[in-house]
Amino acid sequence: MILKTYARLWADDMSATLPLLERLTGSRPDLRFAFGAIELAAIGDFLVVAGPAEERARYAHATATVVVPDLDQTRAALEEAGAQITTEEATSATGRFLYARHRGGAEAEYVEWKPEVLRQVLGA
Repeated sequence: MILKTYARLWADDMSATLPLLERLTGSRPDLRFAFGAIELAAIGDFLVVAGPAEERARYAHATATVVVPDLDQTRAALEEAGAQITTEEATSATGRFLYARHRGGAEAEYVEWKPEVLRQVLGA
């Protein structure tokens, strides 16, 4: 059910952050896009969230971004397991997403990528 998981890295400046990650991962970002006042870049197994601290704080409640093939099925499984949807489904440049807090308190963002993003990043 999970296609890929990204650990989140919080940064003030994307341009200052990416060179080291490119060196460490041996690759360039698979995705890089703006979302409101923040910028996101997926590189290796990291999702860099960059921008002003007050804007980043709006997303700091989730510790990971989880890519799934079907957001509706994932939501049903989350709710069946007692998870609370903390941010209702919305869309971004990459597809549909929601945030959920699991029983026990862990919180993650769940994303269903658009088919073209899925092919670009995972070759699927």
